[in-house]
Amino acid sequence: MRIILFGSPGVGKGTQAKILSERLNIPHISTGDILRSAIDKKTQLGLEAKKLMDKGELVPDDIMIGIIRDTLQEERCANGYILDGFPRTIAQAKELDDLLIELNMNGKKIIVITADEEEIIRRLTNRRACKVCNHIFVLNEIEGRDTCPNCGAKDSFYQRSDDKEEVIRKRLEVFKNTTKPVLNYYEKNNKVIYVNGFGSIEEVAQRIMEKLE
Repeated sequence: MRIILFGSPGVGKGTQAKILSERLNIPHISTGDILRSAIDKKTQLGLEAKKLMDKGELVPDDIMIGIIRDTLQEERCANGYILDGFPRTIAQAKELDDLLIELNMNGKKIIVITADEEEIIRRLTNRRACKVCNHIFVLNEIEGRDTCPNCGAKDSFYQRSDDKEEVIRKRLEVFKNTTKPVLNYYEKNNKVIYVNGFGSIEEVAQRIMEKLE
């Protein structure tokens, strides 16, 4: 099964991708991860990407598509994959479509995990991290505590900058502005599967599996 997964910040996309990967026995392909992997392995495309990133420039679509091509041709993707973090623009979506045709990888499924924006903001602003072990907690998990349940560090809880309301709202706005045109493009050519992302992790996972079936 070939899946392209979309979801706004804070909707639990990473968690669901991991569950899908385990249940369907296909790899979760995060474009951020495969870019870092290409750089670590010092592939030709990875070295080109690193050169640009070191100068503070964005990695262009042709290099990113090349890295995705290399990844999708690996043995681990023979039975399918979950692609996460790409495409982000219509141009990228068209390039990806061309690549999948070239690789004879038809039958992709587009899954969008949805959520109410205010609920996402409430969820993320309620998170705290430990300065020592970086473990993330929900406020009610650490209420009344001054030591980290994970590593035992004292007075180590703090709110990460990307969990502050103004930052979250900006991230959500960017996601909406960039993703909506891509989803409109896919809706013209494919059936887009929308799944409500609120509820327990297991409830959301079950909704996704039911839709896929």
